[in-house]
Amino acid sequence: MERTLFEPEHRAFRDSVRTFIERYVDDQYERWERDGLVDRDLWKLAGNSGFLGVSIPSRYGGGDAADFRYNSVLVEEFAMANALSLSSGFGLHNDVVAPYLLELGTHEQKQRWLPGFCSGDLVTAIAMTEPGAGSDLKAVRTTAVRDGDDWVLNGSKTFITNGIHADLVIVVAKTDVQAGARGISLLVVERGMPGFERGRKLAKAGMHAQDTAELIFNDVRVPSHNLLGGENRGFGYLMRNLPQERLSIAVVAVASAHAALNWTLQYCRERKAFGQPIGSFQNSRFKLAEMTTEIELTQVYVDRCILELNAGTLSAVDAAKAKWWATELQKRVADTCVQLHGGYGYMDEYPISRTWRDARVHTIFGGTTEIMKEIIGRDLGF
Repeated sequence: MERTLFEPEHRAFRDSVRTFIERYVDDQYERWERDGLVDRDLWKLAGNSGFLGVSIPSRYGGGDAADFRYNSVLVEEFAMANALSLSSGFGLHNDVVAPYLLELGTHEQKQRWLPGFCSGDLVTAIAMTEPGAGSDLKAVRTTAVRDGDDWVLNGSKTFITNGIHADLVIVVAKTDVQAGARGISLLVVERGMPGFERGRKLAKAGMHAQDTAELIFNDVRVPSHNLLGGENRGFGYLMRNLPQERLSIAVVAVASAHAALNWTLQYCRERKAFGQPIGSFQNSRFKLAEMTTEIELTQVYVDRCILELNAGTLSAVDAAKAKWWATELQKRVADTCVQLHGGYGYMDEYPISRTWRDARVHTIFGGTTEIMKEIIGRDLGF
């Protein structure tokens, strides 16, 4: 079924992303996988190509396109190129951090941070998860205490995407430890602030090129003008922005599943057993038919969510549905495609091997499948 979501300008943008990937990513990605980190220069190249801050107003150097379809094109193309680590890193920057800076930033903050955000001079991250607090954000233990014109920040965060490269980190902290969720604020920590340290660059089962790290804050003095939004209002901001993050993950998941299917269709046409292509066997045909159908149906729902987001009507419940279904589909498709590849599917020389490893985390980050079902279930009145 033909997708009708995109206009000619989105298709032109997609062509430019594909050219960028061919020129700067394809030949380097295996090295980044081995190194466990993408070259920092790639961020500057992406900024120069207009891929960072697509939704940011042009007066700050952005693309002036408040249209999530552009964001979707970008992460889809990296996913289709089997570069899920870049879908995650750039997606976090554009789809997760950008709305906080745009919606909550003061005029002074926007002037200070957004030009670098768009050019790639400032890589961003958001630090929510802690060793003892993941899905339950009310349980964060990182604290910030007011001292004169500063906040003194103490605590640690883990599983932070872009953590090593990050120049600007939105930190979720308790500014009123007695108030629970109503005592959370967002503080922007900048590279070079005394007491702000990088912990381990985390080794992972997949997404090897993705920059994932621990962050440590020891008496970091954060100027009061780095408070993002209102004091003790951070939990509400987080809840408001999570639907876009979850939709971004769903977009990547469907694109990754589609890429896995395409590689497997080609393999099933070329690989022969008992004198005929393995795709001609009924089990193979049925599996391929199931995946094709589920991917196309899921794509329709995710595309509808994109339009709802653009219209400002995407609900947290609908975003949760998109996120859990698309990521579970991605995981299921990747596993089935490995099985259809047989022993070769387990070999790194075939792209499906990396896709299979990288797909697994998508049902976890941005809110686990179980949390998504809980959100949906509560909406049913239970």
